[in-house]
Order: sequence, then C-alpha cells, then structure tokens
Amino acid sequence: MKTQVLPVTEESIALAARLLQSGELVALPTETVYGIAADARNGEAVHKIFEAKGRPQDNPLIVHICGMQMLEGIVSDVPERAKKLAQAFWPGPLTMVMPRGPEVSEVTCAGLDTVGVRMPSHPVVQAVIQASGVAFAAPSANLSGKPSPTNAQDTLVDMDGRLPLILDGGESAVGVESTVVAVTGEHPVLLRPGYITKEQMEAVLGEEVQVSPAILEKLKEGEVARSPGMKYKHYAPKAQVTILRGSFDAYRQYVTEHAENGVWALCFDGEAAQLPVPAIEYGKNHDGVTQAHHLFTALRELDRQGAEVVYARCPEQDGVSMAVYNRLIRAAAFRVVTL
Repeated sequence: MKTQVLPVTEESIALAARLLQSGELVALPTETVYGIAADARNGEAVHKIFEAKGRPQDNPLIVHICGMQMLEGIVSDVPERAKKLAQAFWPGPLTMVMPRGPEVSEVTCAGLDTVGVRMPSHPVVQAVIQASGVAFAAPSANLSGKPSPTNAQDTLVDMDGRLPLILDGGESAVGVESTVVAVTGEHPVLLRPGYITKEQMEAVLGEEVQVSPAILEKLKEGEVARSPGMKYKHYAPKAQVTILRGSFDAYRQYVTEHAENGVWALCFDGEAAQLPVPAIEYGKNHDGVTQAHHLFTALRELDRQGAEVVYARCPEQDGVSMAVYNRLIRAAAFRVVTL
C-alpha cells in the first residue's frame, strides 16, 4: 500500500472523509498527538487499526466526536458528571469513560461494557468528522509500544505502507495523549493523566477524583486495561531507559559514574552542557507543560541517535507533570533509581 502524506486542504479533508466512510484508515493530527482513525461503528475497519499498529486486541480505543449529539448510540447514558466536565473541557484533551451504547463496535471497546469518548479541539479532526459524519476510533499513530508521534514525519516513519493517508497538520500542541477519566462508578477515577489535570476536574466537579493505582504502578496480574496506556511497557524507545529520581547534582554524579559508549542523558533545559555524555533536553524543570510537549519527540530522537542506555531526569508527579511521569515510567518499564 502506498501511503500519501498530504497538507490539510479542502480536497485532502474530503479524501479523508471518503476513506473513513469506506472503512479505511486515516492518520491525522489532534491537539494531543497524531492518531489513526477508523469508523468506530465498523468492526472490520477498527480491526485494521490493531493490524497497522501491531496493537494487542485487549487494549480499548477512544471514540472521537465533534458535538454532543454524536453521543447518541455511542454511549447508553451520559452521567451528570460527564455533562459538567464536557461543559468545562470539551472540545479538548479529555476522554470520559461512559456506559457503552449499542452502535459502537465490540472491537473498539475491547469487549468492555464501557467506552472512552472525547471531543478533540483540533480543527482538522473536527473538519474530518463533520465532512464524513463518522465518529471514529483512534489510538496514537505509532507502532504499538513506541513513543507516540506528534508530527506527520514521525507518523510516516511508523505507518508507511500500513495505511493510505496521513494528513499533515504540523506539530501537535500538547504532546501527550488525552486525560482519561471514568465517570461511571461511585467516584470519578483518573485512568490516564494528561493535559487536563486531576485538580482541574476536581474544581469543576466539587468532589475528589480518585487516581487509579495503574497510573504509577504496573497493572496487577490478570487486571483488565480499562483505558489505553495502562499496559506495562509503552511509549518506549529502543534504548533501555532508567529514571533517576533526585537532585541534578546527584543525577550528574550517577551519570558520570555510568558514562560509557551508547549512554545518553534525557534531561531538562539548560542541563545538557553540564553532563559528561550526549544529552537531549525535554522541557523545563518543574514545568509539566513543556515536558509533555517535548517528551515523545525526545524519545524518538534518542532512537535516531542510536542511544543504547538512557538515564532520564525524573519529572514531578502532580498537575501535567503526572502525565509526563506516567509516560516516562512506562518507557522505562518501571526502572526507577532513587539517588
């Protein structure tokens, strides 16, 4: 299959719409990362996403819509909490897990009785949904387990020959996937951290948002992934990544003691010049927003540079930084050294 990469025009949006209507895949930009879209109601089309990514079938996908009226048939009920959060954060990088409706394919939900839905704010996604009339399932447009792509070029590296069209809408603004919150149970539960934070949701809901243990720890044996991104190793470059938790001085000393060929550092802005090994910076210290924006690009750059071992500076674990830590600890397969 020849993969076309096209700039965003009326013609390319119309082509994307036709492909989705006919059960094909399209990769396109969202405000979080680039995604692979297929009609969420068409099980055969959605199955092609799993094939293109090499993604395990028990990993559910998120359905993307462009208006509240599209929830009909996709969810069986819109809880009060969901309405409050939608009013505050939609369109935007927030996915809500709600009771599944009759029209969503079993394949999209990985057989669960719930479905994750979000209303993206990116104008390209909104235009494609409007032109096609298709609510689409879409995970990130990477090969399963690799860092998510935040531009069309990185999407092509992973997806060339695996789908017919990539729409090039420039860099994604956020850089990590959407926040996922379950609004179905007794309490709202954060399943995957992102740009919309636990604290922001609590301010809107007026109640505590519980944090799933799977955000910062491995899923337990036999535990079901209720959201994308809960798997053990994910977002990973080829190198072996270890997170070092501690001050910059302690980090520099550890890296100095372990410096050899193939060792790289993943550090914060302004720190690379002070290290004895080649380094890539991924945002400002204490600033989850810039770290989120640069993390996946930095992990992909480590691959391009042939890094074999990577020692990563540890982000904080609150606000947007929780999302960065969540992605990085999976890229490191939970290897963390406290200095």
